[in-house]
Amino acid sequence: MSEEIKKLIGSALLDIIESAKSGGPKVRVGLMASGSEHGAEEIAKGARLAAQTFSSVKPVLIGPKVPGYDEFEYIECAECDIAATLEAAVKDGKVDGAVAMHFPFPLGVTTIGRVLTPGRGKPMILASTTGTSSTVRGEAMLRNAVYGIATAKALGIAKPTVGILNVDTAQPVFRALTHMKEKGYDITFGSSVRADGGSVLRGNDILTGAVDICVTDTLTGNVLVKMFSSFTTGGSYESTGWGYGPSCGEGWNYVVSIVSRASGAPVIANALAFTAAVVAGGLPEKVQAELKAARKAGLDEEIDALTPKIASAEEDVKAPPAEPTDDELHGIDVLEIDNAVKVLWKANIYAESAMGCTGPVIKMPARHIETAKELLKQNGYL
Repeated sequence: MSEEIKKLIGSALLDIIESAKSGGPKVRVGLMASGSEHGAEEIAKGARLAAQTFSSVKPVLIGPKVPGYDEFEYIECAECDIAATLEAAVKDGKVDGAVAMHFPFPLGVTTIGRVLTPGRGKPMILASTTGTSSTVRGEAMLRNAVYGIATAKALGIAKPTVGILNVDTAQPVFRALTHMKEKGYDITFGSSVRADGGSVLRGNDILTGAVDICVTDTLTGNVLVKMFSSFTTGGSYESTGWGYGPSCGEGWNYVVSIVSRASGAPVIANALAFTAAVVAGGLPEKVQAELKAARKAGLDEEIDALTPKIASAEEDVKAPPAEPTDDELHGIDVLEIDNAVKVLWKANIYAESAMGCTGPVIKMPARHIETAKELLKQNGYL
């Protein structure tokens, strides 16, 4: 028997023994072994913490060996080749998933992060945090909602609650998801902790973790992860949370999670565990299944409705004579508010756009409120 075959048999037996000890198979998660602002040892500390804390994780370090951390399996390469080596290891199946500080995701792939909310110590998924699911904001947020649900299900959360952060396009995205729910899409909306409730979230709600999944645009999600993970350290060291999360996208079959160069050992350890959990939970398959269910409930039609159309010359609509405005309508996105006002003007209802404490509002005479609601529903604004 050749030495090479003996090594292969020995490695296989070691894996069987490790699996028996841990109560199940370990998930091999590749980890960039260099690139941290805190040095390579901080990365290795995160790998060691993950190996000691999470029985299902087998970190595989990719890059030069880190002195004092010889217990790990390495895929050795020069520091300048780490990114390419990690990408090849993922795509060749040498690791089941990976944690990287950067990765060349194609357009259409985004990452779904997870933070520890300080108000009640509750984990919350942020959809999304890096990459981009679409260059069109509305479509991106709608897809982020679907990918967030898939990620939650891969973590074992069967009925995750969903809320949409009150940023531009939140209301149209909520409207689109409501239409899909009416057509059979299995989505459970969460509610704000504020007295007036609703599924469009405010800052209070993300501090308390009011929902399992907070849907937002990628840039806002990225800022939130950084703030949640480093608010106790002054910003230079990310100490809490799970990082920027695993990759999701239509037709994307790999699980690559992102951490920051500022992420410390605790976050790196959690990111390794998060990655192993969604690999075991079949994240790529969950994403495709969720997209199929969403598409059956009209996802493509809602995406089309959220995609800005090239408008012809705008119709010149004049406001009716001014009247006292003693009531207001909520729930219309800031990008649509002026056009919604013009719909009411065309019906000879005096209205004004304004900004309230929870977002844009339309002010009008109270006697027109019910008629205005119907008009705006008919025209797709409510």
